Amino acid sequence: MRAAGLHVGLDFDNTLACYDDLFHRLARERGLLPDGVPRSKRAVREALCARGLEDAWTELQGVAYAERLLEAPPSAGVSEFLAALRRAGARVCVISHKTRFPARGPRRDLHAAARRWLAHAELLEPERTGLSLERVFFEPSAAAKRVRIAERGCTHFVDDLPEFLLAPDFPAGVARIHFSPGSSPPRPGLPTARSFAEIAGLVLGGADR
Repeated sequence: MRAAGLHVGLDFDNTLACYDDLFHRLARERGLLPDGVPRSKRAVREALCARGLEDAWTELQGVAYAERLLEAPPSAGVSEFLAALRRAGARVCVISHKTRFPARGPRRDLHAAARRWLAHAELLEPERTGLSLERVFFEPSAAAKRVRIAERGCTHFVDDLPEFLLAPDFPAGVARIHFSPGSSPPRPGLPTARSFAEIAGLVLGGADR
């Protein structure tokens, strides 16, 4: 069965790229974390903000999203998921809310760093993954990201932030999938997937056969 009518949009940060170990490592290198903080981006952020280190957290993001980005692995199963979409004849794009430069710290081009990461992760292989730089979009705001989803004609969108998917201006008719490999509780009316294998089941069903 083919799925030529499908157009799957994917978020970048914490969806394609997994930052949990990277943020924990960066914070520990700088002596910012007490012992016992779990290895997750959310836990690191909460620990730093609880200690009044919001500025340090902002600077840490600039480091993680620029010169240390290549240390972040792809989320498990991403490559196989993209290949399955390609075999089924579905289209794919990446749409991310990502500013060009960090809010604090040295001026680095975060868009260029993300493109390098995609190439390093071997995801920019159109014949295998269906993904090319022409299908990668970085937007200055969450609202602009939702506009781009509508403009691209996505039938599905996968994101790790439920508040983004549940926003009142999220494009009507686009199937929303909350990617949550951790332990965050499901949201009513919002399909939650713990893995890209589960996402494939939600998106493709029996189409990739």
